[in-house]
Formats: sequence, structure tokens, C-alpha cells
Amino acid sequence: MKKQYVKPGFYEQKLERVMDRLGVESYDFNWDRFGCFVQFEYKGQLYRFEHSVQKAKSNGIELRYGSDAFAQVVLSLEDLARMVERGIYDLQTWVAGMLYLPSVSEVPEVPSFFRFLGFDQIPKDLAEVKERYKTLVKQMHPDTGGTQDNFISLQKAMEKAMEYFKMGGDQD
Repeated sequence: MKKQYVKPGFYEQKLERVMDRLGVESYDFNWDRFGCFVQFEYKGQLYRFEHSVQKAKSNGIELRYGSDAFAQVVLSLEDLARMVERGIYDLQTWVAGMLYLPSVSEVPEVPSFFRFLGFDQIPKDLAEVKERYKTLVKQMHPDTGGTQDNFISLQKAMEKAMEYFKMGGDQD
């Protein structure tokens, strides 16, 4: 029997509440067709949770979409928040193994507008950005369940990305 998850927007809102409960002010997330990540700063350290359809399958769990993996990560973070709130463990104790240390290739700072568009590295060209933008528009548009604020932020991020490549960011 397969677990049926609700729409990803539900888990995006739940993630916001969970991060608030944990006192996390800075976090980022993304999900796509095959997987997801949630990363956040907690007490000055960067942590990252990643999950994918493939990783679940290798553990005998059948997921259909990356949004299902995202739901599982959010629900797991919610469980951690409950333990922290009950005084069982401090969050740092639980997430110490997920401390995220960027590889040397990630050292150049990825501009926040690219992170908002779901990139953890600077994309290779504008075509890649446009493809991601089209997907996000469908998710964030107010007519499809998104919020006006997120949609405006998405548009601004796209404008900045276009400006980045216009100024020569895509030159080798």
C-alpha cells in the first residue's frame, strides 16, 4: 500500500511552521520530480536534509515523486521539533550527523536569487534557469494555490537571474 501525500504546498506551509517552532530563521528548500532538500542554519551551523525517490526505493519504500520525498523530510523535521519541544533532546544533538559542509566546488557563494529558484550551484546558462522558472510559476502563481508574495519574489529572482547572464555570467 502506498502512502498518499497531499499537495506540496501543504508541506511548504508546514515546513515554515516547523522552522518557526525550532527557532530557525534562515532556511532553504527545493523539490523536483526526483528528490528534495531542506537546509537551514541552526546556532550558526548549516544543516542539510536530502531525500529522493531513488534513496527511498533503495530502502524498500516506494515513492512516486520528489514532492513525496519532500513530504517525508518535512514530517521528519516535525517529529524532531516535537522531541525538542518535549525536552527530550536539543536539535543539535539530533542533526549533528547532518552538518552540511560544502565541497570545495561549492565555495563560490550562490546568489540568493538562484537559491530562490532552487539552484544550489550557479546554473550553466539562462535556458536552465528559464526551464526551472516555468515549473515554479505553475507552483507559485496565486491562481494555482501560491501566494502573491512568493510569486512576486519569483519574478524578481528571475529578473536578477536574467540580468546576471546578460552581464556575462554565462561566459566560460
